[in-house]
Amino acid sequence: MPIPEAIFKAYDVRGLYPSELDEDTAERIGFALTQQLGARALAAGMDPRPSSRGLLEAFAAGAAAAGASVVDVGLVATEMLYFGVADRALDGGAMITASHNPPQYNGMKLVGEGALPLSGEQGMPELRRRTLALGELPAAPPTTELATEDLYPSYVEHLHGFADAFAFRPLKVVMDAANGVAGRLAPLVFGETPLVTVPMYFEVDGTFPNHEPNPLLEENSREIRERVVAEKADLGIAWDGDADRCFFIDEAGEFVPGDFVTALLAEALLASRPGAAILYDLRASRAVPDTIRANGGVPLMNRVGHAFFKQRMRREPVLFGGEVSGHYYFRDNHNADSGFIPALLVLDLLSRKGATMAELLEPLRDRYFISGEINSTVDDVGSVLARLEQEFGDGEVTKLDGVSVDYERWHFNVRPSNTEPLVRLNLGADSRELMEEKRDLVLGVIRGA
Repeated sequence: MPIPEAIFKAYDVRGLYPSELDEDTAERIGFALTQQLGARALAAGMDPRPSSRGLLEAFAAGAAAAGASVVDVGLVATEMLYFGVADRALDGGAMITASHNPPQYNGMKLVGEGALPLSGEQGMPELRRRTLALGELPAAPPTTELATEDLYPSYVEHLHGFADAFAFRPLKVVMDAANGVAGRLAPLVFGETPLVTVPMYFEVDGTFPNHEPNPLLEENSREIRERVVAEKADLGIAWDGDADRCFFIDEAGEFVPGDFVTALLAEALLASRPGAAILYDLRASRAVPDTIRANGGVPLMNRVGHAFFKQRMRREPVLFGGEVSGHYYFRDNHNADSGFIPALLVLDLLSRKGATMAELLEPLRDRYFISGEINSTVDDVGSVLARLEQEFGDGEVTKLDGVSVDYERWHFNVRPSNTEPLVRLNLGADSRELMEEKRDLVLGVIRGA
């Protein structure tokens, strides 16, 4: 079938299986990526979707036809594929996953040396061109079975280096793996610790029979929020389908926004590394830079997107980076994002402070009021951004990613989607009333009201 150009996204390859992405396409991407990277050795991992095994083997066949050996690391969390590539000094790799999308989708997260990702600004356009230009591929050389490696023992040991999980208080924690690969990794990370875990949907099943593996949607987090309250648990932790993001629920069943998590993680990490630089994304509330400064760190604002975070963390001595979307990056994790290191660090913080999650969050909730991300479909993204810049020109305007405007008591960012004709608003203020007033004002400008 003709390969749809639209499957090449800003940060990954993704489409409906098999109508948009099939084994032939995966094989061509494997061939093209190998050529592009000049790769001799790659890794390939997968999430549990029914189509993932066939796509992985096709990718590996394409890579082999282009001259690379491929290590099959099997069913893993995305962060484990990153770890395998960086720790084994491989030339790159592919994680076969559609992350939080429904089961009829699949895709690939592609990385080069050091697990640095391909993105819409670096690598992905070239990969698209190379893949679409390929004619008939040469046959892969006859080889023995695909080489395999079990990353779980070394990765669990790596994770336990971030916090002494065996010294945790016996906190009761509800964990929702959403039938994703977290259901395999979580028991190995937390199973022998003092935690009292209440597992939800740990049975790995890539059809995701209980709910979509996207905890950011209210309908997908409702059950764990109710379960935390019913169990009188201390905390809830939910992972997305490929487990590279985690989300927290406090003991009252309240969802914890990603920028508040970033602030807590910054506090935890700066306790032992005062003066370190920490990245945060421009959508975040002032809770993040204020907390970083209060704990002796240096806050650095960054563009949204894992490629931009990882590239900057390679260039500059940054300890940690956090995005409001639930991606958290760690220097000591090869600058890669992880859904398990944040869980360990938050549990460690709760254990050391002897506090509840709501008590840790109280100073933030009392001072910072955030809109959450609000999407608006628009006819002309450029004219909307220009209108915002003009309407709010009396504030401090920056255009690092979309339009950001800062006032003394409130601020906002509006940025375009990479894939759809819509813009995304994130707004914060120092009171709920002001947040709601300014949210409605900015939305009125965006939507032409």
